[in-house]
Amino acid sequence: MPGNYSYAANTDVSADRSQAEIQKTLARYGAKQFMYGWDEDKAIVAFQIANRQVRFVLPMPDRAERRFTHTAAKGQKRAPAAVETAYDQAVRQRWRALNLVIKAKLEAVATKIVTFDAEFLAHIVLPDGTTVGETIIPGIELAYETNQMPALLANYNRPPEIER
Repeated sequence: MPGNYSYAANTDVSADRSQAEIQKTLARYGAKQFMYGWDEDKAIVAFQIANRQVRFVLPMPDRAERRFTHTAAKGQKRAPAAVETAYDQAVRQRWRALNLVIKAKLEAVATKIVTFDAEFLAHIVLPDGTTVGETIIPGIELAYETNQMPALLANYNRPPEIER
C-alpha cells in the first residue's frame, strides 16, 4: 500500500488493553465465544458470532527489522532496551488497528450497511479449519495474473446443480 501513514503509530495503549477492548466489543455485539493466542510472529483472535466462526491472524513485526535495531535519523545501532521500546510500539499499533477493524466491521453489520458474511468473508472459518480468504485468495491472484477465471471461482456465483 502506498504511503507511510500508520493508524495509532504513537499509541500509548497497551496490547493487553486493546485485546480486552476487542473482547468487550465482541461481547457487546453478541459473540458467543472468544479466544486469542500468539506465537513468535503472529497473534490470533478468534470468535463465534452470528453462527460463524471467525479468525483474524495479526502478523507481528520481526524484532530484527532495521527500523527497530537502528535509529531512523542517523541509522545508528540502538541499545537493546531501545530496540524493545520500538518493537513494543509497533505491537501496540497493530493491536489498536485490529481493534479498530473489528469495531468498524461489527458496526457496519449492526447498521445494515453490509451483511455479516459479506463484511467478515475472508475471516470466516470453513469446516476444514481454513478461512475463506485462505481458500479463495490464491484463485484471485491467479485470475489477475492469467486474466482468466479459475474454475472454482467461476462457480461460486452459480447455485449448485440439482440432480433429478
